[in-house]
Amino acid sequence: MSMRSILLFGAGRSASSLIKYLIDHAGEQQWRLTVADRAVEQARRLIQGGEAVAAAVALDASDGGARAALIAKHDLVISMLPHFMHMDVLRDCLRLKKHVITPSYVPDELWPLDAEFKAAGLVVLNEMGVDPGIDHMSAMRIIDGLKAKGARIEAFESYCGGLVAPESDDNPWGYKFSWNPRNVVLAGQGPAARYIHDGELKYIPYHKLFRRTARVEIPGLGGFEGYANRDSLKYRSMYGIADIPTMLRGTLRKEGYCAAWDIFVQLGCTEDGFKMELPAGATWSDYLRSFLPASAPGSDLRKALAEYLGLAPDGPGMQRLDWLGLFGNGRIGEAGLSPAATLQRLLEAKWVLGPQDKDLLVMWHRFRYAAEGRTKEIHATLAVTGQDSVHTAMARTVGLPMAIGAKLLLNGRIGQRGVLLPVKPELYGPILDELADLGIAFTDREVEL
Repeated sequence: MSMRSILLFGAGRSASSLIKYLIDHAGEQQWRLTVADRAVEQARRLIQGGEAVAAAVALDASDGGARAALIAKHDLVISMLPHFMHMDVLRDCLRLKKHVITPSYVPDELWPLDAEFKAAGLVVLNEMGVDPGIDHMSAMRIIDGLKAKGARIEAFESYCGGLVAPESDDNPWGYKFSWNPRNVVLAGQGPAARYIHDGELKYIPYHKLFRRTARVEIPGLGGFEGYANRDSLKYRSMYGIADIPTMLRGTLRKEGYCAAWDIFVQLGCTEDGFKMELPAGATWSDYLRSFLPASAPGSDLRKALAEYLGLAPDGPGMQRLDWLGLFGNGRIGEAGLSPAATLQRLLEAKWVLGPQDKDLLVMWHRFRYAAEGRTKEIHATLAVTGQDSVHTAMARTVGLPMAIGAKLLLNGRIGQRGVLLPVKPELYGPILDELADLGIAFTDREVEL
């Protein structure tokens, strides 16, 4: 077996388990790993102890020349960069004839390049994390199993949440960051969420998204609230269930989170399209007040906000804002940011995983199907708890599918070429099997209705 080289762009919150797997298997697989990140010290920390097979390099991935020069030296590229940077990497990989893996949704601009990647004999594995990623794989294993026994699939609902483990849940939001904070603050923005229910198409615009939640009760874990993901409809054809009358993919949060987050949405605090003129010395009270209609000098901020949004001044949503310090005189500390980026500064200070804190990744599927004259449901549950603030459940469930996918690809185990999702047995079978060996496995329960 000849030496193969892997280039990883990004050493952020979700990279630790991916890097550990690649280092641990580098000897037997004849791999060399390069981890490239602007924050090279973070990359060095994550490869510590594996320097014999891995190297950290400093790179600004927006530097096209430096990025392409690094890609050219490797056999496989794994991109964990922000989603808006993926297309630059993908175009480089096509031009330089390199395979590539990402955990992110397929960019719309990528599909027109599918034929070119196929003609070049290249694999582009997308949506290879947890959501998207493990959700596709676990759903397709069940779907293909139901089809094999002639069942008619009538409904599919799937929810996933990166949460905080109960033993580390010490704030009223029930939330701490285990992945990119910017993505959390901007969650749900863009086109209206779309799904289908009993044959009726449903749309939820952003300003209603956190008000249209569903209670999701998961045995052994308790109750959660779920809100719809951006587009549940496009996966009907990808999953081979184009005629299914009910399909919804959503995100899980602890109960009470969505109603409180909706306060930010209604005020405009999650807007990212303009910069605020508030000085760095402005207070968080100034920040909140800037989104309210003009009021008399010295008027009570809490009362004004509650009246503006029709909330109880001492209700649970207002209490959560109070816990964040938004009614106090703490300083914002930086000027010229968007409302969303300003809010993110505060949340990153308040929703931080402590060194020994543990996160919790929960995924839950519910299928309803008809077979042999009876209607049944399958409930599939995945719950993974992290070790600490570095080796998180999020890092394991995002990183390990990509690492296993890299092994399959470099060992010639993937016959397809072009732009791929992990919805075929040749991908989801070995990945789910190895994940189960690593302690990431679903518990399935069949219910007769």
